[in-house]
Amino acid sequence: MRILVTGITGYVGAALAPRLQRDGHDVVGLARRPERSALDVPVLQGDAVTRAGLEEAMDDVEVVYYLIHSMEPAVPGANGTFGERERRAAENVVAAARAAGVRRIVYLGGLVPDLGAASEHLASRLAVEQALLAGVPDSVALRASIVIGARSRSFRFLVRLIERLPVLALPGWRVNRTAPIDGRDVIEYLARAATEPAAAGLSLDLAGPDVVTYQALIERIRDAMLVGRPSLELGRLTMTAIESRVAAAVAGETHELIGPLMEGLHGDLLPRDDRAQEIFGVRRHRLDAAIERALRDWEATEPLRAR
Repeated sequence: MRILVTGITGYVGAALAPRLQRDGHDVVGLARRPERSALDVPVLQGDAVTRAGLEEAMDDVEVVYYLIHSMEPAVPGANGTFGERERRAAENVVAAARAAGVRRIVYLGGLVPDLGAASEHLASRLAVEQALLAGVPDSVALRASIVIGARSRSFRFLVRLIERLPVLALPGWRVNRTAPIDGRDVIEYLARAATEPAAAGLSLDLAGPDVVTYQALIERIRDAMLVGRPSLELGRLTMTAIESRVAAAVAGETHELIGPLMEGLHGDLLPRDDRAQEIFGVRRHRLDAAIERALRDWEATEPLRAR
């Protein structure tokens, strides 16, 4: 089967493409900066927001992986907000996929709070999911919370905070719960989603086997790093606009990424049900094993100062 992986230079795309090749698929990638790919996979230059290169990339393709997230700073009067860019990219991919006769789009988005109070960031992911499922009905939408992996930006953000802060100040969102998932398990779900008939047209939630509060997650990463960082609980205080800018500066990340991510912490991010597990049957890694593996992979290419 010929498969197109968009966003192939990102963390998930770069790990998924070799797995798909091992499954016997003919894989091609699409990226705005193809030179960033070190994979043994042909990567075409293109941009889903402008639709440049989409038609060529989808030639003879049966399945498209949609791994595009527009988190760059907005340029007033030019590229719009990240929500606007994501909606435009989804519409362009759907149009190109329909014209090329693509059978399925597989999308990886984020879990949505059970009370429906999604942040702008998570609401945008949901809008993309709806557009893809409506546009190509055989498609599959997968949602995940925090992905634990050496190149996962959300995991790297937490590690950098633990590494650089002498005291871990934890606001009111520390008590909210999530179910982090090992990056290896995400790749397994994605790979199986290309061909699983029972997943057609579904939106499925991915989760690890351990449900933890954000405070417990941070403390388990801290303990795996073998560093002494006391936690300071800030009661119910939550000042996301300030917290996110400070946290981004400490972690060396852009506020365009960290701001929306932290907005999504104000509520539980848990799976709606176990349908993904029932359909795909993936054997999932426990949280501590996922953290240890991610830190080990990280240290294989760069040092952790606090470890």
